[in-house]
Amino acid sequence: MHNGTRIKISNVSFYYGNLKVLSNISMDIYKNQVTAIIGPSGCGKSTFIRLLNRMNDLITKSKLEGSIYLDNKDIYKAKEDVVAIRRLVGMVFQKPNPFPKSIYENVAYGLEVNNIKDKAFIEHRVIESLRKAALWNEVKDRLHDSALKLSGGQQQRLCIARCLAVDPEVILFDEPCASLDPVSTKKIEELILELKSDYTIVIVTHNMQQAARVSDFTAFLYLGELVEFGHTEKIFTVPKNKKTEEYLTGKFG
Repeated sequence: MHNGTRIKISNVSFYYGNLKVLSNISMDIYKNQVTAIIGPSGCGKSTFIRLLNRMNDLITKSKLEGSIYLDNKDIYKAKEDVVAIRRLVGMVFQKPNPFPKSIYENVAYGLEVNNIKDKAFIEHRVIESLRKAALWNEVKDRLHDSALKLSGGQQQRLCIARCLAVDPEVILFDEPCASLDPVSTKKIEELILELKSDYTIVIVTHNMQQAARVSDFTAFLYLGELVEFGHTEKIFTVPKNKKTEEYLTGKFG
């Protein structure tokens, strides 16, 4: 059973200029659960997940209707601090994007941006984050090497560590395994399952098997609309909507 709502999405529509890309979406994202967002390419999955930490604010002429609440606070209220929201709602992107700095500096970066000066605290948090991201044992002897020397899968776990370092409550994963091999993918999936005991997780994936393996809840988006949302097991075995069934059985997508 889930233990309460962490993010409430209420009647959300989103526009790029005059183009409506998301239409009237309402759903809850529950604490310490993994929610997967599935659907064919171009149906609004990435746009949707980026609304949850105001990443779409960077797009000019974009417009949101409706409300998104994080722990009962409307994150789109003018006075809400976007930097604070992005600290609480971290994001891991499709392609690993480490900074051209050392492994250590990559993880410490977010703390320094948040004006934390205490070196001992930073070091403790870096180590802890690398451990939580299942990377510590692989990098502990080369923390001062360039992050760009790591393999793709290691770089993605480093980006997860960088996200964890600032102590978020929610982690958004936008197709985190799209550019990774099967072995690295398995590691990221195992990591997501471990992290959900401490964090609320939302993952966009085009890989339905991945959604089935890692998520507790699944939302099926099609052409900017939320077709179906519910327990992953139910969605995959007895979907209520014919469109969902057709997508899951490979009729389209």
